[in-house]
Amino acid sequence: MTRVLITGGGGFLGSHVADALAARDDVELVVSADVRAGSARAGIVGAVLDVTDSAAVAPLLLEHRIDTVVHLAAIVNPGRDVDLEYRVDVGGAANVLAACVTAGVRRIVVSSSGAAYGYHADNPDWIDEDQPLRGNDAFPYSRHKRLVEEMLAAHRTTHPELEQVVFRIGTILGPTVRNQITALWEGRRILRIAGSDSPFVFVWVDDVAAAMVRAATDGPAGIFNVAGDGRLTVPEIAARLGKGQLVLPAWALAAALRIGRMMRLTVHGPEKVPFLRYRPVLANRRLKETFGYIPTRTTREAFEEYLTTHPHVAASAAGIAPAAE
Repeated sequence: MTRVLITGGGGFLGSHVADALAARDDVELVVSADVRAGSARAGIVGAVLDVTDSAAVAPLLLEHRIDTVVHLAAIVNPGRDVDLEYRVDVGGAANVLAACVTAGVRRIVVSSSGAAYGYHADNPDWIDEDQPLRGNDAFPYSRHKRLVEEMLAAHRTTHPELEQVVFRIGTILGPTVRNQITALWEGRRILRIAGSDSPFVFVWVDDVAAAMVRAATDGPAGIFNVAGDGRLTVPEIAARLGKGQLVLPAWALAAALRIGRMMRLTVHGPEKVPFLRYRPVLANRRLKETFGYIPTRTTREAFEEYLTTHPHVAASAAGIAPAAE
C-alpha cells in the first residue's frame, strides 16, 4: 500500500492528481501539501508546506510515513520576482530531494517540462528524451527546469535507492486552465512570428494526472515526455478559432517587449521571442511503449475539449474573417 505526499497539492494539477490517487485501492494515504491549507476532501489529508523551508519537508514525510513523493510545487506563470521563482523551483526541488533521502522515501515523481529542452532554432522537429537539456538561461522557467533536472541526474548517481520518474510535460489544458499560452488565444488576432509556425503539443489534465498516478503506484521509473499525439501550429489554431493572425518579425516583437517591460507595461521581455518562435515539440513514443500509458486525447482533441470548456475563446472571433497569409 502506497503512502503518497504531493507538493503543490492544492494547485490545478495537484488537485487532479490527489483526487485520482485517493480513488485507488492500492493507495493507503494521500497527503496534499501546499503553502495554504486546502479544504478537506474524501480520502485526502491536507498539510501546510512551504518547500522553500529546508527544515519543514522531512518531518512531514516522517510524520506520515511517506514512501512516495509527487513533486509538483513550482511557479508556472512567472512574474517580476525571479529570485522567488528560483527559490521555489530550484531551491524547493533541492529541499524535497534532500528530505526524501533523509526520510527514506522509495520513489519521487517530478513534473518537469518540455521547456527543459530549451527554445532553440536547431531543435529537431520532434524531441525525444535522448535530446540534451538546453533550457535557456534568458528564460527563467526554462533555466529552472534544466537546473532541477541536472540535480535529479546527480541524485540518480549519488542516491540510486531513490527511484525517479521524471515527466517532461507539454502544454497542459483543462477546464479551468488559464496561463501565458492560453492568453495568446484570447485576443481578436493570434500572434505569430514571421517565418515560424510555432507548433504546440497539448495534453489534457486528466491524462497528466493518470500518468502521475501510474508513476506513483505501479509504473516503471524513468524519464518520459508527456504529450498527446500530433501537434497544432499557430496558423491551424487561428483557423480553428476563426481569428486572424498578427504576424510580426522577430526583431520587431523583441523591441516591443523590451520597451514594454522598461515601461512596466508587461512582465515579459525579448526572451519570450524564442519561447514563441522555437517551441520544443515532444515525441511521446517512450511514454506509450515503455511507461505504458497512452493519452486518451491527441493534441488536437485536447484543444477541442479546451474550447468546449472555454467557449468565449472562439466566440470572441465572431464576425472576424481570418487574415490572409
